[in-house]
Amino acid sequence: MPATLSYVIVTPARNEARFIEKTLDSVVGQTVLPLKWVIVSDGSTDDTDEIVQRYALRYPWIELVRMPERKERSFAGKVHAFNAGYDRVNDLDYSVLVSLDGDISFEAGYFSFLLEKLAVDSSLGLVGTPFQELSGQTYDYRFVNIEHVSGACQVFRRECFEAIGGYVPVKGGSIDHIAVITARMKGWETRTFTDKVCLHHREMGTAQRSVLISKFKLGVKDYNVGNHPLWEVFRTIYQMKASPIAVGGFALGAGYLWASLRREKRPVSRELIVFHRREQMQRLRKVFRRVVALPSKPTKESVGARSEMVK
Repeated sequence: MPATLSYVIVTPARNEARFIEKTLDSVVGQTVLPLKWVIVSDGSTDDTDEIVQRYALRYPWIELVRMPERKERSFAGKVHAFNAGYDRVNDLDYSVLVSLDGDISFEAGYFSFLLEKLAVDSSLGLVGTPFQELSGQTYDYRFVNIEHVSGACQVFRRECFEAIGGYVPVKGGSIDHIAVITARMKGWETRTFTDKVCLHHREMGTAQRSVLISKFKLGVKDYNVGNHPLWEVFRTIYQMKASPIAVGGFALGAGYLWASLRREKRPVSRELIVFHRREQMQRLRKVFRRVVALPSKPTKESVGARSEMVK
């Protein structure tokens, strides 16, 4: 067995009183504990601070950092909160940095599993696992791109996080997606390992919005990170199969088209857009080759080939 890498965790948390105790229990129950865990209360107005402080009194490696209350909710604010926690661990001698949301839970061997993956493969810069919604829904990673790593828990090799320059404070979101793409652009491999999952206790993207509005906003995010138009067409068609049937995919496509017609300024470099689109076109070509080679009668494999465009 390889030597266990040392790690630290940073968690931006805004009004997570309903869920954060599940995350706290998951981390303190790990078989390999972090050197430090900084939880940044991003202007929380509920009992988040009190819950975290109660654990911090029992576990000296947990630290609560309080940010001023802010009226506007944005992903840029989340990055600023993360950076406040990141500053608290910069001087520590660690190998791995974990960005962890305050609304997920996982089993006791979760981090030791991911640390081992990094320890045995030096080319890996960012790893994670699928997340599962309370409804039981999760992507089928036999077919979906396993190079994408969910923002619920992103486990970075320290050198990788420093190479990408950290998270980009984009007001509209996609900060985790941009980090994953940038890591690959910088030459690191990224990977979701499907052997384990984490449980996501809040439905993704619906903290203050309806599902349809969330789908529309997701389309805008797709435009912002530079998704190729052809890729987005197939992604929209595929998403029409998901709930809410048809209209969800339509809302996704409408968001992308709306942002495109407005010619919104993208928060990423031209270099990243070119790299990202090249990856998408390579994946589309692979999908088409698989579909052409498959029998005309629908099979599990043919459905899976089409579903590669979910991410």
